[in-house]
Amino acid sequence: MAFPATRLRRLRRTAVLRDMVRETTLRPADLIQPLFVRAGEGPGEPVESMPGVERLSISGLVEEAGAVSAAGVPAVILFGIPAAKDEAGSGAYDDEGIVQMAIRALKEAHPELVVIADTCLCEYTSHGHCGVLRDGDVDNDLSLELIARTALSQAQAGADAVAPSDMMDGRVAAIRSALDGEGLGATPILSYAVKYASAFYGPFREAAGSTPSEGDRRGYQMDPANGREAMREALADLDEGADMLMVKPAVPYLDVLARLRDRTDAPLAAYHVSGEFSMLKAAGANGWLDERAAALESLTAIKRAGADLIVTYYAKDAAEWLTK
Repeated sequence: MAFPATRLRRLRRTAVLRDMVRETTLRPADLIQPLFVRAGEGPGEPVESMPGVERLSISGLVEEAGAVSAAGVPAVILFGIPAAKDEAGSGAYDDEGIVQMAIRALKEAHPELVVIADTCLCEYTSHGHCGVLRDGDVDNDLSLELIARTALSQAQAGADAVAPSDMMDGRVAAIRSALDGEGLGATPILSYAVKYASAFYGPFREAAGSTPSEGDRRGYQMDPANGREAMREALADLDEGADMLMVKPAVPYLDVLARLRDRTDAPLAAYHVSGEFSMLKAAGANGWLDERAAALESLTAIKRAGADLIVTYYAKDAAEWLTK
């Protein structure tokens, strides 16, 4: 590169030139809005650690989903908060469970909206773990049956996709077999293939009431120090029948997302998680940074690293910012 003949600043001189040569474009169509739905009626219950996020009744969920769709966001992912929990997480696979009822309500009210069901037991178990406990440890294979039942129940309720987030070995194959066996082979699986045991989940656990009552999830979620293992996890899920893969969290693991993009042409999602969202909210509220600019920069970085889809609590707001 010869200087001064090559001057890279030439194409940064005006907004129009910058737009013309921009390599990464963030669009509302790239975004997925997470929503929390709870049993009962009444107004939304604010999540203290996540400003602007609420636990919604089904009627409130339908209204909010309409606003999300109107902003140009094509999809939501649902997390349920049941009225009661038990050791087996039976509310997760109850055909009249909170998420199953919410799916039916959303598909009736907003048939064009893609409804993804988070498929896990942690929000429904009394102990807060993502599977069945045996002698203080999560029993992988016993949990598979219940996770597959959950996915099947969600798909039968009308979910456009199921998204297993439990990190049990073999759960994609178990879900694929259950769906195919009941004539639901067209239902795609968005696998949380690479889910780290992260400190960035704290606000979500408040929102969903899913903090483990004993131990932690490091025995089944990934060690944050490992990158090569992430490739093994992701490629194994593709072999088992996953249609799309997720990396979670997003920004702290952009290197993993980029490496995975180089390894597969399958659609990739990344989850801009609650802690990432809440940090930006807190810094913006304190005047330490421009929240809107920082949020859009973060989401663009996720897209640049290789994500086709981004799950983010900023989805509705970002879509409105991008179109104004």
